[in-house]
Amino acid sequence: MNAECLLAHFERISEAPDAVARLRRFILDLAVRGKLVEQDPEDEPAEDQLERIIFAKLEAGRKQRASTRKPENQVLEPLAYDLPSGWVTASLADLVSILNGRAYKQAELLDAGTPVLRVGNLFTSNKWYYSNLELDDDKYIDNGDLIFAWSASFGPFVWGKGRVIYHYHIWKLPLHSPPDLSRDYLYLYLLHKTAEIKDAGHGISMVHMTKEKMEGLEVPLPPLAEQHRIVARVDELMALCDQLEAARQERQHGRERLMAATLQRLNQPAADPASFRQDASFALQVLPHLTTTPAQIKQLRQTILNLAVRGKLVEQDPEDEPPEELLACFAEAKVKQKKRTGDARIKLEDDPSSDALPMTLPVGWKCQSFQNLFLFIDYRGNTPTKTVEGVPLITAKNVRMGRLDREPREFVSQSTYESWMTRGYPGLGDIFFTTEAPLGNVCLNNIEQPFALAQRVICFQPYAFICTRFIVFALMSDLMQTMIDAHATGMTAKGIKAAKLKPLPIPLPPLAEQHRIVAKVDELMALCDQLEQQLSQADQQRRRLLEAVLAEALGGRLPTAQEESHAAVA
Repeated sequence: MNAECLLAHFERISEAPDAVARLRRFILDLAVRGKLVEQDPEDEPAEDQLERIIFAKLEAGRKQRASTRKPENQVLEPLAYDLPSGWVTASLADLVSILNGRAYKQAELLDAGTPVLRVGNLFTSNKWYYSNLELDDDKYIDNGDLIFAWSASFGPFVWGKGRVIYHYHIWKLPLHSPPDLSRDYLYLYLLHKTAEIKDAGHGISMVHMTKEKMEGLEVPLPPLAEQHRIVARVDELMALCDQLEAARQERQHGRERLMAATLQRLNQPAADPASFRQDASFALQVLPHLTTTPAQIKQLRQTILNLAVRGKLVEQDPEDEPPEELLACFAEAKVKQKKRTGDARIKLEDDPSSDALPMTLPVGWKCQSFQNLFLFIDYRGNTPTKTVEGVPLITAKNVRMGRLDREPREFVSQSTYESWMTRGYPGLGDIFFTTEAPLGNVCLNNIEQPFALAQRVICFQPYAFICTRFIVFALMSDLMQTMIDAHATGMTAKGIKAAKLKPLPIPLPPLAEQHRIVAKVDELMALCDQLEQQLSQADQQRRRLLEAVLAEALGGRLPTAQEESHAAVA
């Protein structure tokens, strides 16, 4: 295989998901198949080296019988590929001893002495224990020793941090005959095999190796000279993978820095509203070209909402009916509903101050409190008895950010529904708001048939006509979420009481501007939807192309430009 050609080709698709990680795996796969470097007929055959290794093993007094190199009870899984001429296979037990570490009682673990290497120290933990026990030499590992962690997180390591005692969940793998076997080649094989075993586990986090299985691993063994060539070539290609990954990360970081700077500028108060609107318009045209990850699209969505609630998304129109007229309608409607129903929940309250808002209101905007805009329909304190079927029950689990999800589906009986829903019935277009677990999810009600409302969900029912979709977009913004969160209580699971929520202010533009804002948000959110779809399609295309490149490379031929194009659109 022409590795330089492969890697030059690979750079064009290095943005594929896990592309560099896949390439590293592919390099190891080629290495153990004998496809990474050329074979040299002048090399001493691996079979001769293996005979010396077996002899050294027997001379050292190992348990295997001298008449065979594979114990009779040892069953090796056949390799799924053919080996080159001059290669042989051997069980891992033929090549190394597999020595157990030591289990420790808590009283034997001290704050000083010889370090005790545990599996966690190999992967994630910086916490070390020590021991002053005097042990046999095979219970220590030194620099250069090949070891293998066999429980939970598992895999091979070449140790290089000084003399330590190793724990029971780690094996030490001394070579039977170091002059006849490359430790580094064996390490590469174990890396390859570990990845293969983890893949076969289908993502299961706790995977264990047994000693019997470890001893029976079938190792493809090239001539010793080729082992050294393979190790050198893998080192070279892995260094090139490091460069590819660094270049990919630098490109990504550059896009992220530019996008972060643009979003920060948009989310800051503007000294000149006119020029800011031009900047925002330009940024919203440019940002889609910078978004390459779902997280960036999420940031873009939030920026759109923040611009909307600050009045920076569409122009104000002095011909719009002023919001004072809208507020007067709400005040009148609230008084009428109070007189008509005698509902004790409806109280005439003073208008709020805009000082509590984390923003400066645009010219022509006003603010009003939740309680002066909406009747609160909520059922705090109890959960109705649920049934297998009946009247649907809407809970906090159904209220997602920006949408109502009918899953999971829960029900109450008709009699429970009639006795439960005594505080009012949500209507189409009313707003649902979760008060905790999670806090602040908001969406519109789109259910026409009767349903019951569970606790931890408040229905905001407007006293007069208002664009409730604008209110939903406003409440979804970081600006309003931050204000609500500041009035919440709790440590692990924050929540807000209705009494704290009612007096909080909501920014209100003229009704006509509310509709213009909603139309613009819909337009830009549709663009975000397209971006997400394009990202998904691009990832799939790059993944298919990557698969095609690696598959062709295994056969020794890279795809042509026409084949590459076909793979990208297949």
